[in-house]
Amino acid sequence: MKKRTAHDIIIKPIITEDSMKGIQDKKYVFKVRRDANKIEIKKALQELFGVKVEKVNTMNCKGRAVRYRQSRGYRQDWKKAIVKLFEDSKTIEFFDALY
Repeated sequence: MKKRTAHDIIIKPIITEDSMKGIQDKKYVFKVRRDANKIEIKKALQELFGVKVEKVNTMNCKGRAVRYRQSRGYRQDWKKAIVKLFEDSKTIEFFDALY
């Protein structure tokens, strides 16, 4: 079995109005692989951004129902990770540019 890298686990940051509210409390939201667990997510973030992660909360999100002409289906299910950093940890630079 191939070992997954940090780039394989963290897919992309989620940038919404609600996710930006958590930046003051050092909470960041990411889309992650569906089969990744909290320990893998924590290690991947520490490796990618050089931060100290305090807590990781995950949730499985169901894909929305979509319809195109006569065909119907669902978008792909995905997993969301809400990551809280320690107070003495540095911030993630990517989000600093947006905030």
